[in-house]
Amino acid sequence: MTKIGIFVGSIREGRSAEAVKQWVADAAAKREGAEYVMLDLKEFNVPLLESATVPGAANKQYDDENVNAWSQAVDACDAYVFITPESNHSVPGPMKNAFDSLGSEWAGKPVAFVGYGASGGVRAVEHWRTIVANFAMIAIRNQIELSLFTEFGPEGLQPADRKGGELENILNELEQTTEAIAKVNQ
Repeated sequence: MTKIGIFVGSIREGRSAEAVKQWVADAAAKREGAEYVMLDLKEFNVPLLESATVPGAANKQYDDENVNAWSQAVDACDAYVFITPESNHSVPGPMKNAFDSLGSEWAGKPVAFVGYGASGGVRAVEHWRTIVANFAMIAIRNQIELSLFTEFGPEGLQPADRKGGELENILNELEQTTEAIAKVNQ
């Protein structure tokens, strides 16, 4: 069965990622044919990348036990949904550090994006598309953009009506792409 990791990239206290994470997890739980697992960066405590060994050359053996745990969790997945906030018109530092701390674990795997921020996270997602290309990851074309101004409030996350269907579409495409890659690699 296809295993898809939901990579939650914010570690901030009071983060909006909690609501987005729950929204994506609820949609994923209703699906059949793929297992979705949470890769919440806040639970892994990945340190700043300081190792002298380049992650791509580490052969999945890292100097830090937290990085090894992160490596095993990421490597166990066939594809990912990146839940990314936008920070200063780009990707959040801790999420980028966690991504950079690994190497071949990401290689060639499909990825879908759920962005949020003042501009719906579009700039963060566009930067992620460039970043994941380095590992030949297959980025799903469509993405989710959640506006902090119109879709978050006192009641929490309240995505526009069409967003539920959009999320289903990217999850469908992610699962189909992952299955197609698995068939080619058999």
